[in-house]
Amino acid sequence: MTPVSFKALIDALKQLPGIGPRAAQRIAFELVQHKRDAALGLAKALEGALEKLGHCERCNTLSEEPLCSLCSSKRRDPSILCVIETPSDQITLEQSGAFSGLYFVLMGRLSPLDGVGPAQIHLEKLVNRAVDGTVKEVILATNFTNEGEVTAHVITELLEAQGVKVSRLARGIPIGSELEYVDAATVAQAVRERR
Repeated sequence: MTPVSFKALIDALKQLPGIGPRAAQRIAFELVQHKRDAALGLAKALEGALEKLGHCERCNTLSEEPLCSLCSSKRRDPSILCVIETPSDQITLEQSGAFSGLYFVLMGRLSPLDGVGPAQIHLEKLVNRAVDGTVKEVILATNFTNEGEVTAHVITELLEAQGVKVSRLARGIPIGSELEYVDAATVAQAVRERR
């Protein structure tokens, strides 16, 4: 019979994205049998993150301070606001080095079937930020999924009704790929959005 505490550990690990029952069990055994110090470090880091992390008052990303380092920076262009779904999207854009404006992190995307509506992704806060007189353009960088597209459409309608200039990230064929390996929908989109 499995000890209760070990089963609780497996159940907790199964809640993580991409971790199924068998992987959760393997990770639990590894942590408990061979990586006890790493497990304690993980537990302390998780506890510390949960205690210290909140949301930036301005952009909604994860932050230990009321304003995150990007919102506090004088080097960023406050006239351009990029709307993204998650902090990991923000990290990806920052690593590209292609964007020097500020962000607004939705912390999700519209998904009525999952109970995610405008309030859950802070649309009112976004609109207030976009019409603050500083923002000149809002770039929508939601994912190109059905939910991401619906979210972008709703945001576009809300902001354009307020007279805000809205643009959308381009999409198309990745650099270094060959046409024969790209799906038809991506090729069609690339043709429509050619420049």
